[in-house]
Amino acid sequence: MNTVRARTLRALAVPALAAALFATTFAASAQTAAPTGVRGTVTSLSGDLLKVHTRDGQDVDVKLAADTPIRGVTLANVADIKPDSYVGTAAIPQSDGTLKALEVHVFPPSMRGSGEGHRPWDLGANSTMTNGTVGSLVVSNGRTITVKYKDGEKKIVIPQDVPIVSLEPGSRALLTPGAKVVLFAHKEADGSMAANFISAGEHGVTPPM
Repeated sequence: MNTVRARTLRALAVPALAAALFATTFAASAQTAAPTGVRGTVTSLSGDLLKVHTRDGQDVDVKLAADTPIRGVTLANVADIKPDSYVGTAAIPQSDGTLKALEVHVFPPSMRGSGEGHRPWDLGANSTMTNGTVGSLVVSNGRTITVKYKDGEKKIVIPQDVPIVSLEPGSRALLTPGAKVVLFAHKEADGSMAANFISAGEHGVTPPM
């Protein structure tokens, strides 16, 4: 009798264990999946729920945590980019091996090191994001910067018409209806979207990254 009961318990335990392992794996994969970029206009912020009307006409709900980083975005110019500035730039490759900037954002000293490195980005085919320290800057007919990060460096050409902005630490006070935002979010186990960080334009600025 005890043998039969033990077999029955084992038979019940195996599916339960498999279900638990699946749930754990799903939750872990949700956290490690590539984040989703959301670009658009804030329609409301109620408690910890941000509503955004995206550039492609979708309405998206994004959850915020108490410590979700929020960055203010203001207009800047090439004079704000100096040797040893810490910058980020979305760019596309050129045939000569350089990168052509789509935008440049300048970090304040307090945010030095944010997202350092070179990785794929989602502003078009083959676009990348490079965050690092400016090693050299040449201003002539066009502007060229060298951005150094711990695993290498990239030479980046900045066309005259490319937007340049400054980032600064911000707060939820920036997330008012009508504010333009760029945020990256991950899916949680229940399928909801949760923000990793948010860049919000100040004084009508649209974050270009």
